[in-house]
Amino acid sequence: MNGSIHITEGALASLIGLTAHEIPGVVGMAPANLREGIQRVLGRAQVRDGVVIGRDGDRYTADLYVVVAYGVSIPTVAQNIVERVEHIVKTQAGTELAATRVHAVGVAHA
Repeated sequence: MNGSIHITEGALASLIGLTAHEIPGVVGMAPANLREGIQRVLGRAQVRDGVVIGRDGDRYTADLYVVVAYGVSIPTVAQNIVERVEHIVKTQAGTELAATRVHAVGVAHA
């Protein structure tokens, strides 16, 4: 193959957000810039708003801001998100994340 492939940060954020939505216990994503207690859960169409992509040298980092279902184990859900996101990014985007951080910013009834 003579060309090159570039995956934008927006595409990576969408892939990560969609993956997080598939994890049992995740109600939705929340904007990373919540101010003064304003809470808004984002649907599938806005999943990348709950993902912040950064750089650590030549690799990407991902911060996910999620709302989890009431009654679930938040640490278990967070670990499932990290494992699944890192696997999907590696297999579908062909890259590895330097860090994947999950921020549980809310709890809601599913």
